[in-house]
Amino acid sequence: MSTVCIEPLLRRCCREGPRCGPKSKAFKPCSWNCSTNHKLVFQARSFCNFGPPKVHALRVRASSTALVETVESTDVFFKETFPLKRTETVEGTIFIRLDHGQNNRNWELTVGCDLPGKWILHWGVSYVDDVGSEWDQPPTEMRPPGSIAIKDYAIETPLKKSLSLEGDTFYEVKIDLKPNGAIAAINFVLKDEETGAWYQHRGRDFKVPLVDYHQDLGNMVGAKRSIDRWKGALGPLSNLLLKAEASHTNGAGSSTESRDLKQESWSLEGFNEEQPIAKQVAIDNSVTVNVRKCPETSKNILYVETDLPGNVVIHWGVCRDDTKKWEIPAGSHPPDTMAFRDKALRTRLQPKEGGDGCFGLFTVEEGLEGFLFVLKLNENTWLKCMGNDFYIPLSSSSSLPAKSRKSLSESAQIPENNVEANQKGSISAYTSGIINEIRSLVSDISSESQKTKTKEAQESILQEIEKLAAEAYSIFRSPVPTFSEEAVVEAEELKPPVKICSGTGTGFEILCQGFNWESHKSGRWYIELKERASELSSLGFTVIWLPPPTDSVSPEGYMPKDLYNLNSRYGNINELKEVVKRFHEAGMRALGDVVLNHRCAQHQNKNGVWNIFGGRLNWDDRAVVADDPHFQGKGNKSSGDNFHAAPNIDHSQDFVRKDIREWLCWLRNEIGYDGWRLDFARGFWGGYVKDYLEASEPFFAVGEYWDSLSYTYGEMDHDQDAHRQRIIDWINATNGTAGAFDVTTKGILHSALERCEYWRLSDKKGKPPGVVGWWPSRAVTFIENHDTGSTQGHWRFPRGKEMQGYAYILTHPGTPSVFYDHIFSHYRSEIGALISLRNRNKIHCRSTIQITKAERDVYAAIIGEKVAVKIGPGHYEPPSGPLRWSFATEGNDYKVWEAS
Repeated sequence: MSTVCIEPLLRRCCREGPRCGPKSKAFKPCSWNCSTNHKLVFQARSFCNFGPPKVHALRVRASSTALVETVESTDVFFKETFPLKRTETVEGTIFIRLDHGQNNRNWELTVGCDLPGKWILHWGVSYVDDVGSEWDQPPTEMRPPGSIAIKDYAIETPLKKSLSLEGDTFYEVKIDLKPNGAIAAINFVLKDEETGAWYQHRGRDFKVPLVDYHQDLGNMVGAKRSIDRWKGALGPLSNLLLKAEASHTNGAGSSTESRDLKQESWSLEGFNEEQPIAKQVAIDNSVTVNVRKCPETSKNILYVETDLPGNVVIHWGVCRDDTKKWEIPAGSHPPDTMAFRDKALRTRLQPKEGGDGCFGLFTVEEGLEGFLFVLKLNENTWLKCMGNDFYIPLSSSSSLPAKSRKSLSESAQIPENNVEANQKGSISAYTSGIINEIRSLVSDISSESQKTKTKEAQESILQEIEKLAAEAYSIFRSPVPTFSEEAVVEAEELKPPVKICSGTGTGFEILCQGFNWESHKSGRWYIELKERASELSSLGFTVIWLPPPTDSVSPEGYMPKDLYNLNSRYGNINELKEVVKRFHEAGMRALGDVVLNHRCAQHQNKNGVWNIFGGRLNWDDRAVVADDPHFQGKGNKSSGDNFHAAPNIDHSQDFVRKDIREWLCWLRNEIGYDGWRLDFARGFWGGYVKDYLEASEPFFAVGEYWDSLSYTYGEMDHDQDAHRQRIIDWINATNGTAGAFDVTTKGILHSALERCEYWRLSDKKGKPPGVVGWWPSRAVTFIENHDTGSTQGHWRFPRGKEMQGYAYILTHPGTPSVFYDHIFSHYRSEIGALISLRNRNKIHCRSTIQITKAERDVYAAIIGEKVAVKIGPGHYEPPSGPLRWSFATEGNDYKVWEAS
């Protein structure tokens, strides 16, 4: 057997690769002491028990150098660099500093972090007379610029990027304090907008005291001392004296004076404190594969190199045909190689000189179709190619030039076989079945016989197709599995669900939000709304969205208590039944606004925390998630983002899900609701929503999944794919049984209209840039609602541009929702004209769209080959051709045409 001299070959093949991962520099701000020096450290662990290799593919000798030169002169028939994306834990510091401000009279609290990210300070204050763990909003003068109010209990302030004298980057925010005795403490948690993670202190809120605390709270930061207490063995005696003094002063009726005197005896002190922090960061690496043909032996020589750190193991095998079935190749194998279940090999890659990554050299016999592999960093980290095994072609029929390999990467997006064994239970059989079923349904709807099908039957087929697509999508989006030693589930156990339950209506719905933030104040809103049922129906609306029906701590209804008590500020249960019945008579469906994420408790636990519920659903603290920082829940961790103003419900509990399913079914039967608007949907996993919707079988359902869009230095990014992907992921978690409000489209309309940047309304593929561009039948478009507009105005649509927004959503695919305040305003006639045009031309949630112009001052599109619309001050006329366009309606900076 010919031998190969490795050293000269490696000198020519190795290339300088990028260094692995970001390394955080030492953080040494000039204005305070920070002794720690945190850096990203990769732990190189041994995680495989590799014994001596059974057979060696190459013998390292200084011989046959002529053969090496011949191999190197042979053309590379395959070369490609594959991206590798992974996460790594990086450590840093949260720093909290309290010192005097510029005038040396007031105080200044600084909170910061030395790790990169989009950091948000979520904070509030506790007042001296507060009881329990409630937060309150700070006075207006304390709020730094850029702060946003969160409901009525907290403030969110972004941290600003700064540089120390040493050039290190950190992020901080400063809060001006005026200690006056009324504010007892500053409470805060730190949020990373990029990952959605919350950082707390020992599992609770950070607490910075501004007055003396007798109890030593575990989450307190700063000076922890009181001059009113003696330390050491005399501590208990001082507590007794303090209690006696308090009892005496209370008897004399002067408790307030005593409190004031006590506060005067305690002086505020500055401090600088640090807390360790760790976060997961995304790291980009790569792996490069070169394949050459040995002219003497006709064997394939593969050189694999990567910039991954540590001990990297390549799990590899070969295949003989395009089925990509793994098998162990015949012949010799590299050093540090062991067999895995007689179906694959594992080889530890060798470190490169200088420590910048590792490499491996493999010789494979001729006559094979491909080389398969995945990379293993440790027991829990496997790296694949877009969710699939890396596949390297070896046959002459696949020997394409290096520049032609793009199609390989793209094809790898289709889930194929399991890297462990390529057994019969591979996921490819499942997805192939889904694809075949979709093809069958498409053939059914497009066949000649479809002319005789009813419209309802065709819509049913379309819904089935979308459900199957959602299922296939969930497989593709699922995380890369860790490869255990367990057997793979057989294919016959993986069967797609038979029942298809859709909450997405017919596709021709037009929603009306039937209330605003002030509607509860009348006390008879149901009665007033009932009188408008015929009017709203005549305008063309098909669905009415009613306000939250449950008895609530907040008058607006979004802090529910006893779910079965439907006497609210909007009216009583009988009036609710009447208004639903009246809209049904007018030909409209009714949606109930249900709050499933959180619920207000009626009773306190032994610690004085409100987490014991009353009424028909008398849950205890097991129904509250364990990681809510305010309510001491004993459930599991939250499956979403916490809503801190009320106990967040743990939907992983069987008794909770059972009770919610029964409650929704009761609402359907008792009140007559046709569907749901789901409040704060990002607070719990969409899979629970799927469970609830399959039980209650709504006609229509829409979730409020609302989070921040992507901005750079205060300017909205053009690419909002990550934002709409999060909404799509939630919809997909519900298995497509619910739609979601298209917050992405609303945000992009804000920037496009306000800044005269209409080019934003087309994504990089020429499609609408919101959810409506990716999954239109699940996108509920809107420009305003009770939170964003009305008297709250949290995210108000650009003033004077509202009709441009309605011209967009009422002519485009998706399901449009119109805000109550706009209907009964001077916009009424224009909105009515657009709704009439939509219904007249049968525009629906799946209508086709062709964007014909997206420039600085004008946007134009043709929808369903029936309607042309332009918005913006720029000029546009529909193209001449087989379609003859006639003017339909227009307004301030918008115009619509119909095809005649």
